[in-house]
Amino acid sequence: MKPTEAQQVIASIRNAVSKAFVGSARVVDHVVLGLVSGLNVLIEDIPGVGKTTLARAVARASGLEFGRIQCTPDLLPGDITGMTVWSQEAQQFLFRPGAVMHQFVLADELNRAATRTQAALLEAMQERRVTVDGKWYQLPEPFFLIATENPLRFAGTFHLPEAQLDRFGLALSIGYPSETDEQLILEIADSGAAREYEAVPQVCTAQDVARLREASARVAVHDRIKAYVVALARATRAHQLIRLGASPRGSYHLLAASRAAALAAGREFVVPEDVRELCTEVLAHRIVLAADARIEQRGNAEVLEDAVSRVPLPTGTEAAHRS
Repeated sequence: MKPTEAQQVIASIRNAVSKAFVGSARVVDHVVLGLVSGLNVLIEDIPGVGKTTLARAVARASGLEFGRIQCTPDLLPGDITGMTVWSQEAQQFLFRPGAVMHQFVLADELNRAATRTQAALLEAMQERRVTVDGKWYQLPEPFFLIATENPLRFAGTFHLPEAQLDRFGLALSIGYPSETDEQLILEIADSGAAREYEAVPQVCTAQDVARLREASARVAVHDRIKAYVVALARATRAHQLIRLGASPRGSYHLLAASRAAALAAGREFVVPEDVRELCTEVLAHRIVLAADARIEQRGNAEVLEDAVSRVPLPTGTEAAHRS
């Protein structure tokens, strides 16, 4: 798929999603970048701002087979991965697929599930497979996971461990809608028109998503861009207010997301601005702040911004690609 064609497909997905989700276009863009790059997406926010609506709208627009996991404290790991059950007819144990065995999976309110149930997603998120009773089963391709979570201070929530947070390529927050958007939401509700994902047209197929990912992986990255990504990650590890900086997986995810951003812009190569504009969404949830940052009441995004702002943008990369 050529960049111009990919740009049109990505734009059509965004436009289709907007028929159900009323809110920040930037959030929609980043979720679609996750779909294109194959990176798992985490959406953290208060209830009622449209997290589930956004996820289901993207699933319908993309044409991927959809599965939903509603996380609760009594959810078991086998409900996610699947389990082997005895078949009286076949006189043998058969594998019964779990909810994760879909192309597009929504893990709704992930941090309401107990920690052992959360861990059932680790293998699926990283290796695109699950292991049940010593045998592994490949997930369907293309695979994409969106998880939503409530703020940790809310009742009935469990902390997501750092190892799991690091497997999310992008972490987003929707926030409250603007006054205009909230009025539009009320008008749509009063009109009785379909607002949920049923109103979203399917604009591409699973094969199109696979081709988008292939095209994204082929986007060229100059060596100076790669060095810039490494410098950003290392800056988080050296900052005085950060106890645990971004991992090498974070560097890879930042590069993959930047490739998808370049493709969405119709380019065959990454520019430094692609990387810089995605730093917060890709890296902020991976860092662990030092005690001094908490004392100063500074959040992850603020401290991360301070760290990456000290790394100069590389120059001349676009000219090198065009020459």
